[in-house]
Amino acid sequence: MIKPSPPKKALIICIYYFMVPLYGKHIIIMHRSLLNAHQQPLSFTLSSRNSNSPSTVHSHVAQTMAHTCPRSLPTSAQKLSYKYRSSSQTRSVSDSTETAMSPAMEEALDEAQKLRDEFLKVLRSRRSGEVPLSVEPAKPVAHPLFQEASPPTFSEAMNACPKANIPNFKDKLHEENLYLITEEGEQGRLPVWILSMKENNTQKRPAVVFLHSTNKNKEWLRPLLEAYASRGYVAIAIDSRYHGERASNITTYRDALISSWKKGDTMPFLFDTTWDLIKLADYLTQREDVDPTRIGITGESLGGMHAWFAAAADTRYAVVVPIIGVQGFRWAIDNDKWQARVDSIKPVFEAARIDLGKTSIDKEVVEKVWDRIAPGLASKFDSPYTIPAIAPRPLLIVNGAEDPRCPLAGLEIPKSRACKAYEDAQRTHNFKLIAEPGIGHQMTAFMVKEASYWFDQFLMP
Repeated sequence: MIKPSPPKKALIICIYYFMVPLYGKHIIIMHRSLLNAHQQPLSFTLSSRNSNSPSTVHSHVAQTMAHTCPRSLPTSAQKLSYKYRSSSQTRSVSDSTETAMSPAMEEALDEAQKLRDEFLKVLRSRRSGEVPLSVEPAKPVAHPLFQEASPPTFSEAMNACPKANIPNFKDKLHEENLYLITEEGEQGRLPVWILSMKENNTQKRPAVVFLHSTNKNKEWLRPLLEAYASRGYVAIAIDSRYHGERASNITTYRDALISSWKKGDTMPFLFDTTWDLIKLADYLTQREDVDPTRIGITGESLGGMHAWFAAAADTRYAVVVPIIGVQGFRWAIDNDKWQARVDSIKPVFEAARIDLGKTSIDKEVVEKVWDRIAPGLASKFDSPYTIPAIAPRPLLIVNGAEDPRCPLAGLEIPKSRACKAYEDAQRTHNFKLIAEPGIGHQMTAFMVKEASYWFDQFLMP
């Protein structure tokens, strides 16, 4: 197993302590430290189950930095069972440490299931027409479309992902291109790209789904797919709605957002791709080479949001790592911190401003756009509700501490509620939130390594 290289020894230049009340108790958090002139990421974690993670290798630092919720360890003789997908389809799931469900846990899981059922109704409300899932062959994309004036050519962060040293790696790598038909219409044709190592045995393997950021495509994620495939995973990437093969020009996504505002018949921001990811789970759980109980999902920025909502909607995504994606949409509106997120897809807000007769974009415009293009995003499906719904599955949230699109202050309520959910489930080791100091809206090498370690910890035997 390839593990991320431990960071260099920490040099603590200055440490500030403050007391934080949480569930009637107090914990100590280290506010900031520097590692050889680089800032050590802040780690808000529910436990230090294993000391090999990049954020926990320095025991004298990490224990002080850990934001730990009170927890009691479960006994090994009991069994955990919880609803797996929908009210009509359940499955028993247990990990290496099993426990009986408490009344609080049963209630939380029932509430999470109700949320999933309601979310599914919203997703179904704007389908062009549901069809049986089917698969069509596809060819590799020679010239993937980037909806950017100056397309990127290299990602230092992705290329930092741990990769096994395999002689003649390219010759041993198996690549598949296919389309899943997830609904009627042009956008119902989901491009899927799968990388895995050629194997003689028929043993089922863990799988991880990777989701790209705004204006990019699945081919951009090749360094991550190759790295995970080299370590024994089935690595999957898709083009999200109106991106990659599902786009015809560099304004396709922008135009789709504006059309959604004007017509209200699609949900190109987050929810349409969430539907695709539910259908992708249908497909992956049927593959002979994929272990249906060991499917992970991760993504960057827009892809991080897709991973978050897909995991909230479908519990077949067993391990979840949204990177620079989780945020509080309602919190941002209420606290006048919506500007950076709005700027990332500003044309749709400008169109709404004009239609609403406003001289400038304000919180009313923002709220109306979210309600129109992603109903419930700033209310019942926001992070305070959908993040706890992922419990008790392993969830790692990785953000930049200075990210204006995902302000840390907006995660206080989701974090507290998630902490309670994992505590009720006696799975406090399954939740972790890391904020990398000095980092804005940027995926870093550290984040990629943390995600890699998290998947290895929970998906690899």
